[in-house]
Amino acid sequence: MHASLTAVVTTLSVTTLVACAGTATGAANPSPDPTRNVTAHGTFAAAPATPPTYDSTLVPVGATATVTAGAAAAGTSVTLAVTGLQPNRRYGAHAHTKPCGGDGKDAGPHFQFKPDPVTPSVDPAYANNVNEIWLDFTTDAAGAGQATATVPWVFPADRRAASVIIHAMPTSTEPGKAGGAGNRAACLTVGF
Repeated sequence: MHASLTAVVTTLSVTTLVACAGTATGAANPSPDPTRNVTAHGTFAAAPATPPTYDSTLVPVGATATVTAGAAAAGTSVTLAVTGLQPNRRYGAHAHTKPCGGDGKDAGPHFQFKPDPVTPSVDPAYANNVNEIWLDFTTDAAGAGQATATVPWVFPADRRAASVIIHAMPTSTEPGKAGGAGNRAACLTVGF
């Protein structure tokens, strides 16, 4: 019995070493990274400076944003904190697929864990706060606001979001308009 158990453990150990050796040689590993923690901070400046504000009325030059993201085996939590925006106003905000650029469109579409085969994605089955990271917030009298989104997944190692866009309006959940939040007002590149 002891010899059989030793043989099983040895076989499992060799299998594990072979599997690990396969990823060590540079093979793509699409499995998620459950221990990734990220922080990005920026003070907005006129585009094309970074991080860019595309609408200085909604996100004035000098306003700030901080994004923190943490992953655990059960999911991902992302927090957006802003200062210096318009007081007592509702904004939409989402994780997007590409880094910020000189134009709001440069950040690409919303990051979706399960990508919608139709573009633009306005189907609530895909454009929702479980499949995407939605960070809508309302500013206080001083123009500060904060939102946290927690989703039951982690970014795949080979496919991550790359920025957070602050939008002009709160996010719609209406069919045919789901995920829409108006113009892109500002962008912060985040190394999710």
